[in-house]
Amino acid sequence: MSSEDRVQVAASFILQSPPGEINDVLNDVRVIVDDDAGLEEGILPALREYNIAQFTTVEVPGEHHQTIVSEFARVPGTEEERYLDPRSKTSFVFNHLTLEATDPQSEEPSEAEPQRVALESAALSYLSSHYHDGVATVLAMSTTQFAVQIVSNKYNPSNYWAGRWRSHYEIDLESRTIQGRVLVNVHYYEQGNVQLSTSNDSSISIPAAVSSSSPVSSASKIFALIEAEESRCQTSLNDAYHEMGEKAFKGLRRALPLTRQKIDWDKTMGYKLGAELTASNRAFGAQPR
Repeated sequence: MSSEDRVQVAASFILQSPPGEINDVLNDVRVIVDDDAGLEEGILPALREYNIAQFTTVEVPGEHHQTIVSEFARVPGTEEERYLDPRSKTSFVFNHLTLEATDPQSEEPSEAEPQRVALESAALSYLSSHYHDGVATVLAMSTTQFAVQIVSNKYNPSNYWAGRWRSHYEIDLESRTIQGRVLVNVHYYEQGNVQLSTSNDSSISIPAAVSSSSPVSSASKIFALIEAEESRCQTSLNDAYHEMGEKAFKGLRRALPLTRQKIDWDKTMGYKLGAELTASNRAFGAQPR
C-alpha cells in the first residue's frame, strides 16, 4: 500500500473517531502511515470536517469562555479561515490540528443583536440547568433568523466510555418555526467496542404571541419549547435502552441451554471435575492388561 493510500485510510479513521478520542486515533494512525509530514498534510481536510461536524469547542482568546467551531460560525469573505464568537463580538483563526484559536479581531454586531443577545442569555440559562459542562453559541443569520448550537461532552476513560450530545436549531421568527436536530454519540469499550450513534429531527411551531413579544420574553419561551423537545428526545432514548435490554438483547441468545436446564454456576468446578474423571476412567479402561 502506498503512502497516499495509507493517508486516505488514516483520514477515514479520523472521521469515525469516537468522542474525546481523536488524539488516540491520531497516535495510532501515525504508526500506520509512518510519515508525519505526509500525514499532517493529508489529514487536515479530514480534521477540519471532523471538528466542524462534531462542534469542537475552543477557548476564545482574551476571554473566559468557550465557543463552538462550526460552518455557521465561519466568517465569509476572508482569505484565512476565521470563525466568529458572537458572545465577545470577535473572530479568530482556528488551527484544526492543534485546536488553538489565534489572531482575535473585533467584529461589528448586526441589527439583530438585541434578539440574539436575548436568545444567548436564555441559552446559557438553559445550559446551566440541563447540561454538564456544555457550550452554547447563538448566531444571527438575518434580522429574523438565528442559529442555536449546543454541545456537551462527557469523557470517562477510566471506566472505558465517552459521550457527546449535539443540538442544532434554526429559528425563524418570520415563519414562526424552529427546525432542530439532536445528535448523540456514545462509545463503550471495556472488553469490547460498542458505539451508539443516533439523531432526532424536529420541527417546532412558534406561537404568534411568542414571535411578536419582546426579545427577552420570546427568547425565554422559545427555549421552553426547545426544553420540551429535548426532554422528549431523552425520554425516547431511555425507553429504547429499556426495550433493548428487555427484548432485543434477550432475543439474541437462548433463555436456556440445549439441556433445557439452568446451569448452577456454583457447581461448575464439580461439573469439570466429573467430566475429567469420566474421561480418565475411559482412558484407563482402554489400556491393555
